[in-house]
Amino acid sequence: MPGEILEKARAHAGGPRGPVGSWGGGGSAGPDGGIAADPRRLGLWLFLGTVTMLFVGFTSAYLVRRASADWRPLAIPALLWWNTAAIVASSGALEVARRRLRGWAPVGAVPWVFATGILGVLFAVGQVLAWRALAARGFYLETSPHNSFFYVLTGTHLVHLAGGLVWFGVVLSRVRRLAYVPGEDGLGLFATYWHFLAGLWLYLLVLLFVV
Repeated sequence: MPGEILEKARAHAGGPRGPVGSWGGGGSAGPDGGIAADPRRLGLWLFLGTVTMLFVGFTSAYLVRRASADWRPLAIPALLWWNTAAIVASSGALEVARRRLRGWAPVGAVPWVFATGILGVLFAVGQVLAWRALAARGFYLETSPHNSFFYVLTGTHLVHLAGGLVWFGVVLSRVRRLAYVPGEDGLGLFATYWHFLAGLWLYLLVLLFVV
């Protein structure tokens, strides 16, 4: 198997330098560089721009609505701190996996990619448990404006994270088959999306409970 990896790397190095992998990775944009040189990278960044504008719209509506007289702040559920730790740790594990792959240790990247997904699933489960805990205390979507924004914003984030977990399944399958070329940033596209979700979650936490 190591010989096969080396042969794949040599073939890649000797041929034209283009995007690495398929829908599940790819971090190299070729000799010309730039996002436009790789349609998948361009598509991802356009999608992230759309998601960003969606949450910018939510933020504007939130700030306007918060000025109303009927605004009653919701205390932050304690479980959200554990969820935050899970998603931050997930991003950290993914970065370790990227370094292992770029450092010609693809086998060593496998457990770190696996940890990325496990922590992501824990975050998703934690979000559902946080919603159920709030509902058990009588805090529903229609209870107050702050409650409504909390459920809508965290729910929209979770939908995008669920899509990331589907992508993670593809990435895990490829990294276990050693389908990524050692020495290249084959996890780059997925990492961009996953880190975006982690950063977005931290932003929502500050918006909802700190600002």
